[in-house]
Amino acid sequence: MRLPPCRAGRGTVAALLFRLLATLLLGWTAAVPARAADPDALWKIVHGACVPDEAEHAYPAPCAKVSLDAGWAVLKDRRGETQYLLIPTARVTGIEDPAVLGGDAPNYWAAAWAARRFVFASAGRVLPRDAVSLAVNSPSGRSQNQLHIHVECLRPDVRDALRQAAPTLGDAWTRLPGGLRGHAYMARRLDGATLGEANPFRLLAAAPQVGTSGIGDWTLVVAGARFAGDAPGFVLLADRIDRMALDRAEGEELQDHDCALAASLPN
Repeated sequence: MRLPPCRAGRGTVAALLFRLLATLLLGWTAAVPARAADPDALWKIVHGACVPDEAEHAYPAPCAKVSLDAGWAVLKDRRGETQYLLIPTARVTGIEDPAVLGGDAPNYWAAAWAARRFVFASAGRVLPRDAVSLAVNSPSGRSQNQLHIHVECLRPDVRDALRQAAPTLGDAWTRLPGGLRGHAYMARRLDGATLGEANPFRLLAAAPQVGTSGIGDWTLVVAGARFAGDAPGFVLLADRIDRMALDRAEGEELQDHDCALAASLPN
C-alpha cells in the first residue's frame, strides 16, 4: 500500500507514523475474527489518515479516493482482490444510525455504485452490471462500527438465482422464493441505470415488513440487474437478524471475494 510522498514543510514524523499505524490497523482488521477486531479501525483510517491526506496533499492514502465535498471515501479492503469499501467521512455507525435516513443524508449507495470502477480496475475488465453488488451488513454481521458499503462481485449462484427471479419482481418488497444462501431474503425491483435519487436505506425503511421497528436489525444488498428488453435496474435484497435461526443478517454473504465471474464471463 503506497503512502503519500513527503513534502517539505508539510509532512511530519508524527503524520507518517499515523499513516503507518492506519495501514497496520487495516491489515489487522482483515486478519482476525470479527469479535476481536478493533471496531473503530475503519474510522481511524478514514478520519485520521485519508481525509487529512486528501485535504493537505490531494493524495488520499491509504484510501483510493476521498470526496471531501460529498462526504465519502473509497478504501481497498484487504480481503480479496476486487473488494472495496465506500465509507462516510462523517461518523455514522451503520445501518441502525438515524443519520442514514436524515433528510440531508448523502446517498452513499449512489456513490458506491459509481465506485464499482475500482472493482473493474482490480479485475482487469469491465464487468456486466448484474455481476456487481453492494452490501451493508447488520450490526450482528459486521466487525466495524463505521458505516461501510461493500462494493464487490456477486456470487455466480446468486446472480443466477436473481436472473431467474427478476421477471417476478415489482416495486413492492416480497419474499424471495427459496431465499438465498439458506436465508429468507425479501426483494424488490428498482428501475434505472444509476441509483440517482433512489436511496435504498429509505426504500427499506418504507417497507411494510419493517414497520415501526426500523431498519437497525437488517442487512441490505443492491445487485445490478437487467430486466425485460435489456432495461437496466437493480434488485434490492434485505434480510433481518434471526437469532433463533442463527442468521446474523450478513448480506456480504451474497458477494464473491474471489470474483469468479471476472474469470468465467466471456470477453
